[in-house]
Amino acid sequence: MDHRFGAYLKQMREDKGLSINQLAQAAEISGSQISRIENGLRGIPKPQTLRKIADALGVPYEELMSKAGYLDSELSLHEDLTVPDWATAKDKRDFKKMLEDDGELMFDGIPLNQEDKQRIKDVLTGLFWEAKQMNKRKK
Repeated sequence: MDHRFGAYLKQMREDKGLSINQLAQAAEISGSQISRIENGLRGIPKPQTLRKIADALGVPYEELMSKAGYLDSELSLHEDLTVPDWATAKDKRDFKKMLEDDGELMFDGIPLNQEDKQRIKDVLTGLFWEAKQMNKRKK
């Protein structure tokens, strides 16, 4: 497992003066999950978990996404969303196509606001790269 993100999260939490349990309660996730992330016993959290942690720590979501490897500041494909280091050129094209084909997003016949659209994109981004990485492991 990559211990760098866990060490980074632990440092951020300690800098904010929070215990594991305080962060877990504020982020509405389990303390054991925070502990496993910090100790490198669990992989990189999914984007929706990172959003909860970022909100609880009062740090920019994009900062945690970048530290977790979901975003790369040097390679921008669409808005500020980027790709993991292991992604190939074909993976990047697939990702860009997925983001550009989003059209009008609605739920129960009601158009979604920009914040809801961004949350959906965040989740889709994480799921897309997770699926791509799993696919590569199977080959």
